[in-house]
Amino acid sequence: MRFTQRLFEKVSDIWGKTHQHPFVVGMGTGELPVESFIRYMKQDYVYLIDYSKLFALGAVKATDVETMAAFAKLLDETLHGEMDLHRQYAERFGITAQQLEETTPTPINLAYTRYMLNVAQTGSLAELVSALLPCMWSYWEISKVLANNYPDAIDHHLYGDWVKMYSSDEFGSLATWLIDVLDRLAEGKPERELAILEEHFLTTSRFEYMFWDMVYQGGEWPV
Repeated sequence: MRFTQRLFEKVSDIWGKTHQHPFVVGMGTGELPVESFIRYMKQDYVYLIDYSKLFALGAVKATDVETMAAFAKLLDETLHGEMDLHRQYAERFGITAQQLEETTPTPINLAYTRYMLNVAQTGSLAELVSALLPCMWSYWEISKVLANNYPDAIDHHLYGDWVKMYSSDEFGSLATWLIDVLDRLAEGKPERELAILEEHFLTTSRFEYMFWDMVYQGGEWPV
């Protein structure tokens, strides 16, 4: 069994609950409150600023030029592809790029990104990938579920662009590359090291669910 298959099975309950979360389902049905989506766009934008740093650190920790180049491509795609989608959405809502970047991260957002950055800075390349992979992989899975199970999701006037981007073959190829990288890096590692990678994957999968819940319900700083 591939190591990532083991991880996929390990988080099946968490990801299953994520697929059923009212925010995710609401994007599929088109019934998601707009204010929740705006909150998501602002919080996810500042999240992606830190998430991009993980790809930069991946290039630093890579041991061959091909892998370095692939991480550099992921960095560019995030900064100029994924974040462009957020900027386009923000413009539709009258939110400037500066206002996006000045968004204060919620406690969940801050805890999530700081966990990944700590792993990336202090751990191995395999640990870095295991921590960042749930975001990209689960987004790909979520968007495919929405595109396949909700007939109008991909054409929705507001949420359709989100579904199109993350269910695309281009985004899927990036997620697949990271999956393959983690399998390669995990090959031959003793169980004690695999358990560490698994824990990172589980932790950030839980953070993913908490992020969706936070942008749906609020979750701002209490003071």
